[in-house]
Amino acid sequence: MAKPRHGLPGNSGHMHISLVTMDGENAFTRVTPDPSPPYPDVAHLSDIGRQFLAGLLVGLPDIMQLFGLTINSYKRLVEDLCTPTIISWGLEHRAASIRLITPPTANTAATRFGIRVPGADRRSLKFLSPLPNDEDMSGASDNSVRLAKSLKEAVSSFTRPDSVAQEVSGDSFVEHFDGTREHGIRLWEEAVTDWEVQWYFETV
Repeated sequence: MAKPRHGLPGNSGHMHISLVTMDGENAFTRVTPDPSPPYPDVAHLSDIGRQFLAGLLVGLPDIMQLFGLTINSYKRLVEDLCTPTIISWGLEHRAASIRLITPPTANTAATRFGIRVPGADRRSLKFLSPLPNDEDMSGASDNSVRLAKSLKEAVSSFTRPDSVAQEVSGDSFVEHFDGTREHGIRLWEEAVTDWEVQWYFETV
């Protein structure tokens, strides 16, 4: 259960993604650091790695529903509890959506992405600026792209006609999977919770 207790941090299920060549070499790393990278934190990240990161950032909002499967999933994703609430990345940043693990904080062979809210797609894209290590997630700018805050919001992004989910998974899968989530939402909306009874009925 993602959020078993109110007011306490929830349970995460981070995913680490690596990519190797046919020769067994890490495809995300550079043998020689880039002398003029777009951001210092990606000096050791290969061109393929940078494109992969860009794809992760683009695709993540649209496929949140695949990784936040229940109503409860989104109760974990709240600000100030070290959980990702916006599209963001950073070198060894444990509050960003995508945690970059690369030299100089890791060895070359260990270069990878820690996906704190999983999702992936790769194209020749440019990625957003990193999240500074000293920036609190609650201090995101007005231009930040926020992740879904509820299963209902995730369903809306997942089923958009131009959604990455549609492009990658196809209409049949999206329609079927969406139906299972919509069913859960309907049941939740019809349910009378203990909180409602206590708040509206038992409170004097």
